[in-house]
Amino acid sequence: MRLRLLLVDDDAGLCEMLGTYLQAEGFAATAVGDGRAGVAAALSGHYDAVILDIMMPSLNGLDALREIRRHSDIPVIMLTARGDNLDRVVGLEMGADDYVPKPYDPRELVARVRAVLRRQPVIRNAARPQQYAVRGLVLTPGTRKVLWRGVQVDLTASEFNVLEALLRAGGAVVSKDDLSLQALGRRREPYDRSLDVHISNIRQKLQGSDGAAFGIETVRGVGYRIAGAG
Repeated sequence: MRLRLLLVDDDAGLCEMLGTYLQAEGFAATAVGDGRAGVAAALSGHYDAVILDIMMPSLNGLDALREIRRHSDIPVIMLTARGDNLDRVVGLEMGADDYVPKPYDPRELVARVRAVLRRQPVIRNAARPQQYAVRGLVLTPGTRKVLWRGVQVDLTASEFNVLEALLRAGGAVVSKDDLSLQALGRRREPYDRSLDVHISNIRQKLQGSDGAAFGIETVRGVGYRIAGAG
């Protein structure tokens, strides 16, 4: 069965070209030309992932992403203007799984989509336990569910992959380069803040109202590790 992608972009010519390319790559692609219609389609349950442009009529891409994230954890890849780092960071902070700067190579976009949709980590040789349980956190790879102090936490696909990769390391430090390959399915680019933003989002979601938080430590100049998991 083909994976179903939703393209939300008001550039009809670009959508037609990209849709044809995606079809040739084995995807089923549907294009929507404005943000409000894109939100409705994304929440319909008919799609496996959304490719969402920032600059949209009636509802811009960031506002559309906010609406989608209120109701769904469907993977979302943002299309941003090249060099506009603020939009990229804001999009990631709001729950986007990845971004691709415009103009883009369709091959790169397809690679990013496949990486986000990949449910198995890039490094598949390590056995995946049925469950990780560390200091009040329970992560179940098979169902992709996370419980923090008994309450289910909604993570995006990329956030889940980042957290699982850190738990798999068992308290060892995971470099940013390795974490990007394992969790995001791509090499980390210079000055790429994607991982930092995903980690920040995870930390916010794994913090109780009493201030207690699940510990993800930053090892300056190297990467991240789970505190007390060894």
